[in-house]
Amino acid sequence: MLALRLARGTHPLVLTRRLLVAAAAAGVGFLLLCTLGYAVGHPAHSSASVLRLLWCGLPLAATVQFAVAVARTDPSTRPRPGLSAVGLGPARLTAIAAASTAVACTLGSMVALLFYLHLRGDITGLPFDGAAAELLAADQPMPVAAALTLLAVLPVVAATAAGLALRPRTAAAAPEGAERPVPSGLPWGVALVAVGLAVETYAGRGGGDGVPMPGRFDGSPAGVLVGWILTAVGLAMAGPGLTHLSGRLLQAIRPGATRLLAGRVLMDESRRIGRPLGVVSAVLSGTLAAAALYDAHTGPAAFGPLTGLGAALVLACTTATLLTAALESKQCRTHTTEALLRLGAPPTVLRTAALMRAGALLAVFLPLTWAVGRLAALPLTG
Repeated sequence: MLALRLARGTHPLVLTRRLLVAAAAAGVGFLLLCTLGYAVGHPAHSSASVLRLLWCGLPLAATVQFAVAVARTDPSTRPRPGLSAVGLGPARLTAIAAASTAVACTLGSMVALLFYLHLRGDITGLPFDGAAAELLAADQPMPVAAALTLLAVLPVVAATAAGLALRPRTAAAAPEGAERPVPSGLPWGVALVAVGLAVETYAGRGGGDGVPMPGRFDGSPAGVLVGWILTAVGLAMAGPGLTHLSGRLLQAIRPGATRLLAGRVLMDESRRIGRPLGVVSAVLSGTLAAAALYDAHTGPAAFGPLTGLGAALVLACTTATLLTAALESKQCRTHTTEALLRLGAPPTVLRTAALMRAGALLAVFLPLTWAVGRLAALPLTG
């Protein structure tokens, strides 16, 4: 009840972000229900149903990541003076953030259930009544317990992840003048990318049985998909290190004040924005590989509508997570920005530094994304 009362008084932009989380949850819930409909309509294809359910894990993970990022930027979850006196300490605020995340995801899941029942023809009186009755196995009774269990997965996982991400931590005192530690995931990330590309190439040449996707594409050898997953995890691990490296490159070779400021900000924020950058790079490289695969196969029926919905959810959620992380980074720099302005720094310097940071990140991540995408597409296009 307290989370609902806080939601009524929040800023419209905060409510918009929560509604975006609910919309993403509705998409994931609809995908899960469609997988359930396929399993009900094709009881003999249990293995294909399980694989379709596993493929739904990608948009579910992207939605959870987006929900956690929104919870981190929620002003109502930040400790403020006087709140502990009324019983709203850090632990209570964390519980409120988890409850707000669960409410948003539950709202999306309920919308997905209503839309699914409407397309099945169970709810009438609206346009498109029973438009997908055959696809969603409307001639079979829907297992209510299974549907509710699937719809409860996202709210529970997202609320748990938000609670773990925002839990109170005891900060260790750092020595005066000491930097933030350098991210240590770059070597492991590069190694995983190399291993993933090697596994993809080996599996693509060796052939094998195809793994079905949620659309009408028969799939590729299982080793190709395992290699792509390793590559994506490697890019996500390497993201903070690459962001830190971009900041160092900005400060190389006799830098001025603006380049020093831009590079230092990138180094300080490498952990916060580096991981979402690496995830977006992995998603875009996978999109390039999928586009090359689409061009290599004849006819538009290589990918089905559910595959397109899942890909759109993953791309939209990862991009929104990156933008939300950038907003969180800007909020954390508020005191530093105000101090620079009080010292007489012109606003143009801050805008130029922001453009330099964006240019440095694009210069590092765009070629890497293109190269990984092209290399990942070679085993698929053959």
